[in-house]
Formats: sequence, C-alpha cells, structure tokens
Amino acid sequence: MYYHPKNLSTALKNMLTNALTAFMYGFLFIASVWISLANAKDDKKIYHLSIKHHIFTPTTLTIPANEKVKIIIENHDDVAEEFESFDLNREKVIFAGRKSTIYVGPLPEGTYEYFGEFHPNTARGKIIVVEMKP
Repeated sequence: MYYHPKNLSTALKNMLTNALTAFMYGFLFIASVWISLANAKDDKKIYHLSIKHHIFTPTTLTIPANEKVKIIIENHDDVAEEFESFDLNREKVIFAGRKSTIYVGPLPEGTYEYFGEFHPNTARGKIIVVEMKP
C-alpha cells in the first residue's frame, strides 16, 4: 500500500500509539498477576509483640518450626527501641508510637532470645519454636 508522505506520519503515529497501548495493557496485566501471586504467598502466620514501659509483651512467643512467620512489633512507648536478637540474626529499630515488621524462619525447634538494645535490662523475651501438629 502506498502512503502519501503527509499520511505516512499519521499512519506511523497511529501504529506507535497502538503498539504503546498494547504494551501498557500487557504490562498492567503482568503487574496485576505478580501482585496477586505476591499477596497469595503472604499468607504466612502473623504474630504480634508490643513494647510498653520498655517491656516486650508477650515475653514468650511460640511459633511453628520450619515455617516462615511474620512478627509485627508495636512500640507504645514515647521513645524508640531496637529489637535485637543474635540468635535470630535480626535487629530493627521501632520508633516511638510506630509498628515494624520482621520475618523469621523457617527455624528448627529451639529457643531464640531477643532484647531491646536501648533498654536491655527490662526489654527481654524469647521465641520458642516448636513442631506444631496440624
């Protein structure tokens, strides 16, 4: 097919617009599938710790062995605290009045200690990992 030079630029613009639109729809589709899969994988067990008066509550947290778990730590104090665990190889500052998330595991059965680095005498606790029956 022969295009007049004036029509050629319009035809090229239309082709480019169509190709870009198709690319964007494809990208959005792939992104939505990826987000759905990421959310589906995020069905891990969720546990909660809180810090109040420089004390972790509960002081003992029991989680399942051989599973990755999400621990949400909420700081109710007016100052920051740092969750520190040499056993878990984790450290995370939790600012005053804020929440933070850490992931641990999969871990073998055992006891894993943690403490608050800014208040190590009072902010102490342990995570006990046990084999849970279905």
